[in-house]
Amino acid sequence: MNVRTRAAGWSAGLAVVLVVVVLVSATIGPVRVALPAVARATLNAVGIPTGVGVASGTVALFGATVSVPVPDLSYTYLFSFPVENTDETIVRGIRLPRIVLGATVGFALAAAGTVMQGFFRNPMADPSIIGVSSGAAVGAVATIALSFSGPFSIQAAAFLGAVVTAFAVYLVATDGGRTPVATLLLAGVAIQTFLGAMVSYLLLQAGESLEQALYWLMGRLHNAGWSDVAVTFPVALVCFVVLAAYARDLNVLLLGEEDAHTLGIEVERTKRILLAVSSIATAAAVAVAGAIGFVGLVVPHMMRLVVGPDHRILLPTSAIAGAAFLVATDTVARSGPVEVPVGIVTAALGAPFFLYLLRTREVHSL
Repeated sequence: MNVRTRAAGWSAGLAVVLVVVVLVSATIGPVRVALPAVARATLNAVGIPTGVGVASGTVALFGATVSVPVPDLSYTYLFSFPVENTDETIVRGIRLPRIVLGATVGFALAAAGTVMQGFFRNPMADPSIIGVSSGAAVGAVATIALSFSGPFSIQAAAFLGAVVTAFAVYLVATDGGRTPVATLLLAGVAIQTFLGAMVSYLLLQAGESLEQALYWLMGRLHNAGWSDVAVTFPVALVCFVVLAAYARDLNVLLLGEEDAHTLGIEVERTKRILLAVSSIATAAAVAVAGAIGFVGLVVPHMMRLVVGPDHRILLPTSAIAGAAFLVATDTVARSGPVEVPVGIVTAALGAPFFLYLLRTREVHSL
């Protein structure tokens, strides 16, 4: 069986699992909705963008407000199955946006984690290893502490903070046109520590906004809307396509940079692209969902044990598995008597699982 067939087979199987997880998740909540109604309402939510307009939004800082234009997409929906109004509202308006955003975030984090583990040749690497999540935290917490509000204000600040941090780490680690992986890792650790101190200071200044800032740092999806999906999904998809195009080069890089250069890989250029695109995918995910840990660490490692180390298979399967994993954990997070941030659930489930892998000696060098 060739690589493409294996990748397609595993991806199709995991896609079915993802669909099942999504449908079951949409039935769960304070009001139970029957699975057939969920399936019909979900199909009714499938649409394609057919136009873009301009709506009016407001930006506020320290009590001053300014009107700003905001893009407004219009959609054409492909299905119109009969569904009770209450069920349609619950599924399409409340649960599906959160579920689809969770799947998108999990997809992006797992894909970025897979690339980072291959990039650093270390199964302990994850998308936050070069400080992207810490940079996003500074941007988001600063926006909350300064009482800055507006359309996507927290998300935009988090995304900008994440991208600037990744760029700064790259500049610090690059010398003479080369970016040693070890130097990149150490620069990431140092800048993460500094940004952690900045976040702690900003939390001290947050005042009444402290609770909102802490919730963001714990990772959450409870305010998800279709607008968040419309912003995040295209970025995650484009980043995945680019990373998938470099899956073979990433395989070769596992042999070492000298061997990769001998085999015709433009090592530094490939490293820059992989680092930049992974950072953007992570930034887009963290910007809308907060600091959700362990998805990009545990899922790629788990899938590597199942499908092997070939990134042509590992990358798509990890991304789809990451989507299913985050949807499932978020369902657990909102199913108890009191809803908890999903970042707490991913850590609570991910840490014991990873310790199990360590105890059974199934964590290997790449």
